[in-house]
Amino acid sequence: MPPWRRTAAHENAPVLGVIALGGGIGALARYGLAELLPTQPGHFPLATFLINVSGCFLIGVLMVAVTEVWTAHRLVRPFLGVGILGGFTTFSTYVVEIRGLLAPGSAGLAFGYLAGTLVAALLAVAAGMWLARRAFVRPERTVEP
Repeated sequence: MPPWRRTAAHENAPVLGVIALGGGIGALARYGLAELLPTQPGHFPLATFLINVSGCFLIGVLMVAVTEVWTAHRLVRPFLGVGILGGFTTFSTYVVEIRGLLAPGSAGLAFGYLAGTLVAALLAVAAGMWLARRAFVRPERTVEP
């Protein structure tokens, strides 16, 4: 292996480690919520919807926190954002569930779930960012002469 490859792999090892650790934590949290709210075939997948929307909300909060509020350690964003929240959210399951709903009698639900999740997830990111800015970013005080 060329020396430059060993250096890159060595430098990326901590990042990959925290992503893997965070991904495991996020996936376990997702599994737990999915077990609490099981989806019956042909019905609205509430667990996946809540997981993806809440995960997107938290991603909005996190991005404001680590880019506008705090100077975070270089491993915080990979651990929390890519790892935990990436492992928690599950847009692959969302797509599989849409495909499963594309059956006679539930196609309308499939398209509603498709559009509703996308809109809700985008609004959740915006809401998370807005709320984080309101909570964390304080306007500078001006002193009147």
